[in-house]
Amino acid sequence: MRPNGFLIALFLAVLIAGFFPLLLSEIPLGTFIDVGIAMIFFFYGLGLSVSELTAGLKNHKLHLLVQFSTFLFFPLLVLAFYPLATQGGWLSYWKGFFFLAAVPSTVSSSVILVSLAKGNISAAIFNASLSGIIGVIITPLWLGLFMQTTDSPPLSEIFIKLILQIVLPLLLGFLLRRFFSEWYNKYRNRLKLFDKTVIVLIVYAAFSASFASGLFADLSIWELALIFVSVLFLFLFVHFGLGYISQKLGFNYKDSIVARFCGSQKSLVHGSAMAKVIFGSSAAMGVFLLPLMLYHFIQLMLISWFVEKMNNPSKKHS
Repeated sequence: MRPNGFLIALFLAVLIAGFFPLLLSEIPLGTFIDVGIAMIFFFYGLGLSVSELTAGLKNHKLHLLVQFSTFLFFPLLVLAFYPLATQGGWLSYWKGFFFLAAVPSTVSSSVILVSLAKGNISAAIFNASLSGIIGVIITPLWLGLFMQTTDSPPLSEIFIKLILQIVLPLLLGFLLRRFFSEWYNKYRNRLKLFDKTVIVLIVYAAFSASFASGLFADLSIWELALIFVSVLFLFLFVHFGLGYISQKLGFNYKDSIVARFCGSQKSLVHGSAMAKVIFGSSAAMGVFLLPLMLYHFIQLMLISWFVEKMNNPSKKHS
């Protein structure tokens, strides 16, 4: 359980945004972020492998369960709390939870953690990659149905922005993979550092706008603690719920690991990029990203702990 530099950088970005919301106002931060998002998905396309994807096609029940959990069960679970949020004055933060529920699963961390837990790696690669592709369509559809406001851009405009900034760079990277795969594999660790840098800048830009507009002025420490506990409950409910369903479906140990790890994780990389494309420089974007940031922290810490227990012979369980 070593310190995670990315998580530390994220929380430092939030702190700096709170104390110095106008620190980077003199540079074209938005333009850099827009280019950075396109580059993230270009590199994501370079990393997609047809052979790895086709190797994981066989187990249809497992794939359906993971994608069902990511794009249907999560949103419906959060949607059930909508009446409570409207009565309790928590609607803006509920929207943050709904945004969290609608984003795709993680890619790299899902595969790495499944591998460390000795799960089905090919199925993890297939589901993680498929989730990112499906999310480009499903995520804005969910958000368009339940988070559209009078000042929000039309759904058609959102899809055009997603196509230009995410889908086209992804397809371009995938088509050029045969020419740049050797270069990508050589520098993939440095490219991940670039991805994380762009995400930290997105988080800073989002929270600096939110702090500057006073959106967090009335958020008490107890309310923040309640949001954290709610995010923790959401993760544990889905994670162990998928374990129970996997057992009922007769999955073996390797497949149940994929279901629990891939089906319960949410991607901060995809979520932050999509939030920037969909919501632009809206001051409310920090509110939308808060639950997702906390969820990202919780899923990494808890699943890493679960992996350590699984790799301990005295504690390993199926």
